[in-house]
Amino acid sequence: MADAQPFDSRDGVIWFDGQFVPWAEANIHVLTHGLHYASAVFEGERAYGGKIFKMREHNQRLIDSGKLLGFDIPYTVDEIDRACVETLARQGFEDAYVRPIAWRGSEMMGVAAQSTKIHLAIAIWQWPSYFDPAERLKGIRVDLAEWRRPDPRTAPSKAKATGLYMICTLSKHAAERKGYADAMMLDWRGQVAECTGANMFFVKDGKLHTPMPDCFLDGITRRTVIGLAKARGIEVIERAIMPEELDGFSECFICGTAAEVTPVSEIAQWRFTPGEITKTLMDDYSATVRAHAKAVAA
Repeated sequence: MADAQPFDSRDGVIWFDGQFVPWAEANIHVLTHGLHYASAVFEGERAYGGKIFKMREHNQRLIDSGKLLGFDIPYTVDEIDRACVETLARQGFEDAYVRPIAWRGSEMMGVAAQSTKIHLAIAIWQWPSYFDPAERLKGIRVDLAEWRRPDPRTAPSKAKATGLYMICTLSKHAAERKGYADAMMLDWRGQVAECTGANMFFVKDGKLHTPMPDCFLDGITRRTVIGLAKARGIEVIERAIMPEELDGFSECFICGTAAEVTPVSEIAQWRFTPGEITKTLMDDYSATVRAHAKAVAA
């Protein structure tokens, strides 16, 4: 969803290299390596009822992503957890989006940057559903992207790295220009991969089918949804899915921290009807994140 308020002029504070700084003063130099060469990793987390859902898994993945890009974030997962909790408290939000990001600094300019300082910042703001609420309930419309997820031999696909999102931005912009909410990306083999910021699930004969995450992130929300489905006795099949198979699926939904669980009504020429399994998992996911908040607070 579009947000009318610029992100560089909001109220509150941002945790920046161990200090809280006023939001508008959380700046970096224009010759920061991460800006020029995408030497940065990030996470997307959500707080519900004042508690951050699966915070430790997200922050551990942040550290692991940095290692895949060849740098060590100079904080432990415990320290990052504490920083996220304190930032949320200072912002005073109950339901909010949490964005930790780590990047190489401006000490060196060029492809090689071994001596750059590794920075870490955490920003938290109120961000509603990633998609328009009315559209989300009836199922979003999704285009077929021109760009494809790359062969993992060409990019660190297990990292949540900023550079891997360039083709996602291109694909989502192209889809929105045509009136779609998002785009489905194939991988380099022509198999169904994911949407631009969310994993995908399909329903056929009461079973869930989802692409194998061998060249894109095995999302934390994806794993949560798989667990919820299995708890309901719904069989989950992880496999290669070709686009020509989409005619055979009755339901489709996407999931991610920002998207949560969102039904899909259309992907290019393929049509789906949000049904009982999708609604059940939407409700179960919502109940799970709220129950987590109550359990942590108890």
